[in-house]
Amino acid sequence: MSQTDSAAAPSPVPTEPAMADADAAALAKGGRTNFFGFVLRLVARLPFLYFAGRWYGPEAVGRFAFAVLVIELVAQLATLGLKRGLAEQLSAPDADHRTVVWDGMFVAFLASALGSVLLLLLPHLMFPAGDIDGTDRWMALLIFAIAGTDIALAACAYRFDIGATVRARAVVEPWVISIAAAGFWFVSPRDGLMLSYAAAMIGAFLTALVPMIRHYGGPRGWQPHPAHLIMVARRNAPLAAADAIEWGTRRLDLFILGQFTSPTIYGIYYMAQQVASLPQKLKTSFEPILGPVITRNLAENKLAAVAAQVSQVGFWIIAAQAGVALALGIPGEAVMGLVGPQFVSGTGALAFLLAAEVVAATAVVSEAALVYVARHRNLLISLATLALQAILSVALILVAKSWGLDPIYYAVAVALALMLALGFASVVKARLLARVLNAPVNSLRWALIWATAGAAVLGWGATQLPEWAELLIGVPLILGIYAWLIWTRGFGPADRALFKKHPETATASS
Repeated sequence: MSQTDSAAAPSPVPTEPAMADADAAALAKGGRTNFFGFVLRLVARLPFLYFAGRWYGPEAVGRFAFAVLVIELVAQLATLGLKRGLAEQLSAPDADHRTVVWDGMFVAFLASALGSVLLLLLPHLMFPAGDIDGTDRWMALLIFAIAGTDIALAACAYRFDIGATVRARAVVEPWVISIAAAGFWFVSPRDGLMLSYAAAMIGAFLTALVPMIRHYGGPRGWQPHPAHLIMVARRNAPLAAADAIEWGTRRLDLFILGQFTSPTIYGIYYMAQQVASLPQKLKTSFEPILGPVITRNLAENKLAAVAAQVSQVGFWIIAAQAGVALALGIPGEAVMGLVGPQFVSGTGALAFLLAAEVVAATAVVSEAALVYVARHRNLLISLATLALQAILSVALILVAKSWGLDPIYYAVAVALALMLALGFASVVKARLLARVLNAPVNSLRWALIWATAGAAVLGWGATQLPEWAELLIGVPLILGIYAWLIWTRGFGPADRALFKKHPETATASS
């Protein structure tokens, strides 16, 4: 597929600087909003981890985690790649935005129906250990809410309404699941985690649906277009596969570990993964705003601008994620102990999972452009990454088993395999994108090394403090020295735009 198949003629030269400024302002505005959303999500998610770890325990967490793994996999497939493909369709000339959005929702509804029926008939796919009751079986219906939320938020992001994502993902979803987990424990300790998850997913869907209808209108008078829907499904097949594979790389470790260990070890690893996924939200929260900016520049054949935007956003994400990873990883035992004493043994897995989030950033931002300019090659790289992760995971577990190591080291093995596989994906995808765009793509800077070294030295000193001081004093100090070094040694004028408002572009990005 040619990178310029659907490209229009370049825009007149005099407007390019203004458009570049508008794009930078849109990315910066989205970054500021999403960083605020990340902080909100971090604060709101911690109570859930505490309640799940200390009240429900590792075994209940393991049962819950596997069910969520299966439900979210089916929901990911049900979106049919529209989380990113919707922006491309809305950018098409003469596209009827209202029709495109509701066609997308309808396609996802049909796919969700198929997935829900499958899990309703085969609930053991969600709960392989058995002991299934009516509540467990009906959790399959959550596929509708999860897929619908993704598409509604993608539609809002095309209008640069990132606030909708913040409200749904950073306020409603984490706060509802945290509060509900505490409340449902008194009602049903067995089903409390699943019921709280259901409440959070439904709340997020309703929160996303309201702004989507405000932007595009309701379905009154809309009629499905079968031929167009079939075309949408076929065209988005590579996107859907890429999304599913990218999602799968973050769940394959759980699946493989579940084949070798008990629910208790599985639960401990899941909690380490949840802590590590906190900085991941910084990365994924940029995707909604990056997609529309990339598609518009590709439509105007501004390939160098796309490379610059990918590199810029990549550095922002890596810089932020590395700081959070250091703050959570250096005092890792204290962080895992906060969830519950029995989870401290997952500290080694937590360290590799946090490192994996940092090395994955380049792959994610590169893929944000590759899905439009080299979607099939991107898909092949993603498949290779998944295969590499599977091979490394099984091989490292078998090595640990042959050495007679405790099963908790199996968790460390799959986390290490994930980090290595994502590192491979970042290198290969960045090089492919640079070749396709004929422009350099590089998100790494020397300042990252200086800031990491400074934070590591200070962090080692913090680990000598009592556990309470390690968390209350050490974590802010690590973040503080890291942020100061990044700001003074790594951030240039373009980077500092992330923290400045651009009134002149407010209209363009509203």
